Parts: sequence; C-alpha cells; structure tokens
Amino acid sequence: MKNRKTIKVWDPFIRVFHWSLVIAFTAAYVTEEDFLSIHTVAGYVLLGLLGLRMIWGFIGTRHARFSDFTFSLSSIRDFLIDTLHFRARRYLGRNPAGGAMIYLMIVSLLITSISGLAVYAVAEQAGPLAGIITATSSVLEDVLEETHEFFANFTLFLIFIHVAGVIVESFIHRENLVNSMITGYKREINSPE
Repeated sequence: MKNRKTIKVWDPFIRVFHWSLVIAFTAAYVTEEDFLSIHTVAGYVLLGLLGLRMIWGFIGTRHARFSDFTFSLSSIRDFLIDTLHFRARRYLGRNPAGGAMIYLMIVSLLITSISGLAVYAVAEQAGPLAGIITATSSVLEDVLEETHEFFANFTLFLIFIHVAGVIVESFIHRENLVNSMITGYKREINSPE
C-alpha cells in the first residue's frame, strides 16, 4: 500500500458553505414560482451564505481567502489548455480554473438573488426591497423576471461546468475531490500517488 500523507485544506466553514449552497440553490431552482415561500426562503439563505462567504474570503483560512485563488487570465488559459492535454499542474487549494469559477458563481448567484428580491418586491410587494422598488410597470417586472431567470439558468450552467471540472481534475490527479470537500483533506503535493 502506498503512503499517502494528507493535509487539511478545506476548513469547516468552506465545507458547510459549499454543501449548504448546493442545497439552497437546488431548493430555489426546483421550486421556482410553484412554491413561492420555499423559493423565497431558499433565496434568502443563498444571499446570507454569499454574504458570509464574501467575509470569509478576506478573513478565513489560507485556501478560503480570495487571494489564494486569484490568477491572471493567462494563467487560467494556460491551465485550461494543460487540462485539455491531461497535464495540468495539481494545486493543493483551488486551481486557476476553479478560482475563476468561484468568482463567476458568486457574481451570478448575487445577481440571481438580488434580481429575485427585486421581482419579489415588484410582483408581491414583499421583501426587503418592497419599500424601495415600488414601480408597478409591467416592463420593469418583465425585465427583472427575465434577469432573474437568465442568471438562475446561467448559474446552473456554471454548476455543470464546475462538476465536469471536478471529475476531470479527479481523474487527472487520481484524487477524489468530492471527498476532499466532505472531509477537508487532500493528498499533500509531494505525496506519492
């Protein structure tokens, strides 16, 4: 049996955040307008999780900080090319593509959540923006609903790419990345495969 040294990479907050985000987004996406109260609560949970993640991105542990996974566009491009050739470098924290994906998902989820709050204010005259957004224009309501729906679907598209990336990276480096997001541990960089 090969000696595999592991190291703690993902702190409890990141792991709980990740799986809570999966649950909240899934709940919000599948309920849509059919179960508005569940959809709304899931949206609030998403927004709260994103707020906490933004704070944790500055004060959290090493691999949770934004500074740990901010890469140049050329680094992201080179990493993606190397991944296509199955020779991508292994990273202990997030790789350049994973870091870019985190930023894209955060922005897309923020737009989805905020536009959802705006739709809720206009269509239902409820929520924290109800007193701020009082326009009853059907054009405004349509624009807000289309924005909300577009970014919800765009987020789902990003999730599919993210899952595909996790599968490919797990294959290339012979490492179960899903398990590492559950346990928090990954194989050390110099540990034998």
